[in-house]
Amino acid sequence: MNFFIFLHLMVILVQLWPCSLSLQSSSAQNTVQSFTAVRRVKRGWLWEPLFVTEEQISLDPVYIGQLKSDLDKQDGNLKYILTGEGAGNIFFIDEYTGKIYAKQKLDREKKSFYTLRAQAINKSTQLPVEPESEFTITVRDVNDNAPHFLDGPYVASVPEMSPEGTSVTQVTATDADDPSYGNSARLLYSLVQGQPYFSVEPKTGVIRMASQMDRETKDQYLVIIQAKDMVGQPGAFSATATVTINLSDINDNPPKFQQRLYYMSVSEEAPVGTTVGKVFAEDSDIGDNAAMDYFIEGDSSDVFDIITNNETQEGIILLKKKVDYESKRRYSIQAKAVNRYIDERFLKEEPFEDTTIIKINVEDADEPPVFTLESYVMEIAEGAVRGSLVGMVTARDPDYDDSPVRYSIVHSTHLKGLFSINEHNGTIITTEPLDREIASWHNITVTATETRNPEKISEGNVYVQVLDVNDNAPEFPKDYETFVCENAVSGQLIQSISAVDRDDSAEGHHFYFSLAQEATNSSHFTVKDNQDNTAGIFTGKSGFKRQEQFFFYLPILIQDNGTPPLTSTNTLTVTVCDCDTEVNTFYCRYGAFMYSLGLSTEALVAVLACILIFLVFFLAIVTIRQQKKKQPPFSEKMEEFRENIVSYDDEGGGEEDTEAFDISALRTRTVMRTHKPRKKVASEIQSLYRQSLQVGPDSAIFRQFISEKLEEANTDPRVPPYDSLQTYAFEGTGSLAGSLSSLGSNSSDMDQSYDYLADWGPHFKQLAGMYASCRSVVD
Repeated sequence: MNFFIFLHLMVILVQLWPCSLSLQSSSAQNTVQSFTAVRRVKRGWLWEPLFVTEEQISLDPVYIGQLKSDLDKQDGNLKYILTGEGAGNIFFIDEYTGKIYAKQKLDREKKSFYTLRAQAINKSTQLPVEPESEFTITVRDVNDNAPHFLDGPYVASVPEMSPEGTSVTQVTATDADDPSYGNSARLLYSLVQGQPYFSVEPKTGVIRMASQMDRETKDQYLVIIQAKDMVGQPGAFSATATVTINLSDINDNPPKFQQRLYYMSVSEEAPVGTTVGKVFAEDSDIGDNAAMDYFIEGDSSDVFDIITNNETQEGIILLKKKVDYESKRRYSIQAKAVNRYIDERFLKEEPFEDTTIIKINVEDADEPPVFTLESYVMEIAEGAVRGSLVGMVTARDPDYDDSPVRYSIVHSTHLKGLFSINEHNGTIITTEPLDREIASWHNITVTATETRNPEKISEGNVYVQVLDVNDNAPEFPKDYETFVCENAVSGQLIQSISAVDRDDSAEGHHFYFSLAQEATNSSHFTVKDNQDNTAGIFTGKSGFKRQEQFFFYLPILIQDNGTPPLTSTNTLTVTVCDCDTEVNTFYCRYGAFMYSLGLSTEALVAVLACILIFLVFFLAIVTIRQQKKKQPPFSEKMEEFRENIVSYDDEGGGEEDTEAFDISALRTRTVMRTHKPRKKVASEIQSLYRQSLQVGPDSAIFRQFISEKLEEANTDPRVPPYDSLQTYAFEGTGSLAGSLSSLGSNSSDMDQSYDYLADWGPHFKQLAGMYASCRSVVD
């Protein structure tokens, strides 16, 4: 029926368009399928696609089809033209016959179809006789590509003992051929290696378990999967992939002890926490599935303990309680190892635990003495006389030889001299009375030493409580400042008082307050006991006068409730203040201070005024002195100063011989000597004197001396701003006053005494000291 519809359509097309192009497929070489059909559309002709098989080009071009117009009379007047993709280089047309050929080998995987345009023109007029028509040449696929696995190598994991059919992983391969045409891209998977443990689904590539497998037997398998196209038909291409399948562990194995019986030993001297030994239970599983916990069963769990080393999975036996060789020499304990994480699927097969027996022998050791108690608490009343019994400690040697024990006290600084112990029986006594108020508890360390082996020593703690005795009377907790106004009325509260007691009362302190016997007849103040360990001080009359009495000393009697009761008298000082109703404590303290000095207010004001005047006068003097220090030391004009050297070479008319001249000539030396430390004055004078006996003023030695002195004066900040040097080396003769210096005298200074210089006053004190030192040097 479809054939008749097709013919009907062709008739309609011929009727609508008397001239048309036809495309024919050639089947001469059986390389293409014959198919010719055209259909008319509104805007031109569309050709059904032609097919050419890829990879089929040989040495000769391959015929694809023929283009022919109804107007072609086979007279060679028409010419066929081919344009579009590949026209000319891949496809060409016989312009006379309209046959289309392919002259190159085509690859569908590079390009699967080509769009071309065909046209028929008149050779004479070069005008088209048919409208340009577009058609498609499709490259038909052939099986020229092998399958390819996307990923690889593959690694998968599956729990051991998984049931048959459990999915492990999936492998996938692709084929570049056309999946819509033929079987070139239809793949089939198969198992090359891995039987009988695994299987693969042919179409999906899913790998599944074919049997249950134990990881402890083998934990890794290598599986090879093959993918073949053409549905596995002969001549198909294939590819393989390797899949490494690991069996992951599950807890399907219980722990097993390596030994059914363990032997261990521990010394009786071993401290708590000592490692006694180790046990180990093997588990074929790994990781958390091999994790286990160890336990001790039975009564021995109070002496020994076992813990798990999470890294090595060993059970460590620890000493939980000290053992005694003399009490028990052997222990037998049962240890159990249990998997920490249990898979309930395998519980029905066997319990996931194991047990073993551990024999532990206690080794004998020479032990130190052992006190009968871990600590001792003793009591003694304070004030007990020297040698009073405090208590007794006892210790024994736990070994069979039962060595005698010697006791001693480890004396500390605060216990030295307070207690002593009998080294044979451990009796502790006091060496002096104890005071609870100084220390209510004493901690004593007692040692017990074996007499046969002094290296074995034990220590025990003794706590001595000093029991309280009422030996301290109550007293004021502080010094009260009590004031009363002059116009105070009778019965006015002026002070609240309390008391403290250094003793420790078991029933609580209770104090009783009253006036002392000597003050009961006084009517100035009264004491009221509040019965709550406080009391109030009240005025006993109205009005007080400071001029008559400034202070009142009130004796207060305080009694405690001890056995026997103790009392004390505490004096309360009451100060009378010049006030109306409220007391100004500052003013009252000031008045009390003045009263204690015996001064009135007016006298104190006068004293303060004198002190102020003295301070003002003192500050004025200091200010004047500071101003004088800032002024120049000489009031003369600086230009009036000059430097003189007075020469007395020839004495004549006394002062008339003086001749002033500028000393600057002495400073004309081009090279000045460096400043030297000042020598002793006595040695300089003596040296100058000796030199002056042979040389005169013009000598080079004398000029050098003068230059040194000038340099010292110029650089010394303590001298006046001018230099005056008097030369007495050679005095003149014939002076009526006689010689003014002894430098030129024939007599030696050793024959003269200069003690009289000390009588000339303070101005000649330095000169007297200089000559005295010179005389002592010469002597």
